[in-house]
Amino acid sequence: MLISIMYHHVNSDRCSNDLNIFEEHLKYIKANFKTIFPGEEITQKSVCLTFDDAYADFYFLIFPILKKYNIKALLAIPSKYILEDTNELAENRMNFEHNDLFKNYEKATFCTYKELKEMRDSGLVVFGSHSHSHVNLLENDVDLDLELRVSKEILEKNLELSIDSFVFPFGKYNQKILQEAKKYYKYNFRIGNATHKDFNGINGAIYRVDGDDLKTPDEIFKAKKLLKYKFKGLVKRLGKK
Repeated sequence: MLISIMYHHVNSDRCSNDLNIFEEHLKYIKANFKTIFPGEEITQKSVCLTFDDAYADFYFLIFPILKKYNIKALLAIPSKYILEDTNELAENRMNFEHNDLFKNYEKATFCTYKELKEMRDSGLVVFGSHSHSHVNLLENDVDLDLELRVSKEILEKNLELSIDSFVFPFGKYNQKILQEAKKYYKYNFRIGNATHKDFNGINGAIYRVDGDDLKTPDEIFKAKKLLKYKFKGLVKRLGKK
């Protein structure tokens, strides 16, 4: 069974986790599971941790915990918002409300390429595209080539590695968009609170359990929750949607 989990922030106002609970959550994962990258071998004790958007707090607050416990993660990056480097103070970069991060990206509210390369070299973080502009791909007049192919090329050029994963912004897509994404990416992630057997996902997309706003470190691993996620995966496979 593949349990893939979606996170965004720590210590932010929305789409976030309390830093202390989040560290306890990762300690629980370290003690009970093996973290894997997309495409690695799956066992009954494997989880794939995914972080959306590459906000600056990932580098300053989350990455140190990953190193502390030797935990692997996939970081999904919207290529438009990544600066090469910055002189902005860390506290200033993380002091914006969630809804203001994108419009203030020139103040380095996201990880920089310098920081991303450091994380790359750690061996604990791999990267995926989260599109170029972080737009709903179902909206009219979206440049799919820019959001899918070009974002991949930008990230590969700047990070000097292959980008094989794509995370749909807001979890929004249809089968036509998914088929286009599969031309460039082997692993395509969505939102969905379901589990499944491998990285082929369900009908071509990998469902992720929501890991934001945790109340307890083991909340999403309770037997009742896992049964619910497994049942939803079964329903989605049978429904072919």
